[in-house]
Amino acid sequence: MAANKAWEGFSKFLIDQVHKWGAMKPTGVSLRYMMEFGSRPTPRNLLLSAQFLHKELAIRIARRAIELGALPYGLSNKPAVLKVRDWYLDSFRDLRSFPDIKDGNDEQDFTKMIKMIKVRHNNVVPMMALGLQQLKKDLNPKTDYKDLDEIHQFLDRFYLTRIGIRMLIGQHVALHDPNPPPDCVGYIHTKMSPVEVARNASEDARSICLREYGSAPDINIYGDPNFTFPYVPTHLHLMVFELVKNSLRAVQERYMDSDKVAPPVRLIVADGLEDVTIKVSDEGGGIPRSGLPRIFTYLYSTAKNPLDGQSESDLETETSMAGYGYGLPISRLYARYFGGDLQIISMEGYGTDAYLHLSRLGDSQEPLP
Repeated sequence: MAANKAWEGFSKFLIDQVHKWGAMKPTGVSLRYMMEFGSRPTPRNLLLSAQFLHKELAIRIARRAIELGALPYGLSNKPAVLKVRDWYLDSFRDLRSFPDIKDGNDEQDFTKMIKMIKVRHNNVVPMMALGLQQLKKDLNPKTDYKDLDEIHQFLDRFYLTRIGIRMLIGQHVALHDPNPPPDCVGYIHTKMSPVEVARNASEDARSICLREYGSAPDINIYGDPNFTFPYVPTHLHLMVFELVKNSLRAVQERYMDSDKVAPPVRLIVADGLEDVTIKVSDEGGGIPRSGLPRIFTYLYSTAKNPLDGQSESDLETETSMAGYGYGLPISRLYARYFGGDLQIISMEGYGTDAYLHLSRLGDSQEPLP
């Protein structure tokens, strides 16, 4: 019944097409392949890329639309989730309505369309967070987050594939840049300095802390700024920004009413044979042991939820992830997308260490989600 309700307002033909395409298997693409293919953005290669995406994006988007219509606990019928589902159906319809791509003009038009699809989905994260908030209001307050494991597994899968969709679109669009930055192949920087990206992300996080609290702890960064490896700078910026922001908030709130000088947040970049590891350490008081299992769930946050009292229309300009309970789990997904990971070790009463592992095997032939 709930599944039928979730598809109300759409033609039977469209829904049949969604299920047909959603039954197809997506094709993984490795980082190395994207780098090698993108290093020669000839008109022929761009045409081949567009032809691949024409089919591949329809498969991936159809699979997500089907999942959004079959979620447990009535989540599929929450207004915010229905809106996200509509975005996916609209994007699927756009892709399937677009004719076969046969020449450069078709490719240019297709590129414009997928750019619009990417923009359409910009607010999926806060909108899904709002859907979770709408669900929480209907749940028994005593419901254990562990009982919602099915939802957490869906969201992990949903956001990981969203990263993949946006990576594929963004990479194709970026290959059209007539003057790409040095050593960049689309979204991928072949000689990215993790120290430089970490410094920029830390400065951004500190400026937010200054804006919210009027002051901010210092950030000390250690590592070789000349060390580089292939990675996506925007992904790393997002992850480091989230980790440093959490540490700054913890230290700031712990020392706000103290006569003591707030200790600095320390960020260390280590170049290993297998991983590049970034460690973010703070003395912000740590996380209670009972809270550690929940920090990677989507229904937990120690910050005030920015969605409280907001409507869907309020999210049109919403860009912050603070307080959704999404920062850490989504950062871990970004790390895992290229074969890395994120671990949190905390000492209650002292502070927290976050270890962000970035796989040096990220340029392997392993297909990405």
